[in-house]
Amino acid sequence: MRPGSRRSSPSPNVPDADSPSPRNKALDLLARREHSVAELRAKLAARHFDPDQIDQAIDALIQQDLVSDDRFAESFVVARIRKGQGPVKIRAELTRRGLAEELIDRHVGHADIDWYRLARTVRDRKFGPSGAVEWRDKARQGRFLQQRGFSGEQIRAVLAFDDADDDAAVF
Repeated sequence: MRPGSRRSSPSPNVPDADSPSPRNKALDLLARREHSVAELRAKLAARHFDPDQIDQAIDALIQQDLVSDDRFAESFVVARIRKGQGPVKIRAELTRRGLAEELIDRHVGHADIDWYRLARTVRDRKFGPSGAVEWRDKARQGRFLQQRGFSGEQIRAVLAFDDADDDAAVF
């Protein structure tokens, strides 16, 4: 450009390089990690894209198999299991991210995982392999496992509650 010359403004039909299309932004988000369709829709809406453009972009990405709730659920469950989280917490997170209940059940309910063994491993990693003897220690370990998303049944099995302790448990 010559000194003193003015640059003309871009025509209205040419997209500005600073404002990506919904499709490009979605691809940018998907390059970082898998997203559910609902998550992707919410993130694009938060960037004030036109809802019709968002729908078109997401539909095209689904058709091209670049976004998939099934694939997202599978990778999410595997990642959370590796972190030592239980099925209750994983289900809640997937629900919050907009996945259908049948999809959640397929990936969490039928996961090839022994939730009792995972709860035991998580407890042992935090508190050591010897079981809790005192009620206070059992309660503390139970709260820890509950925060990690394990069910009351799984927690009681790990802590070896007997029938008398079951009535007093508040998990």
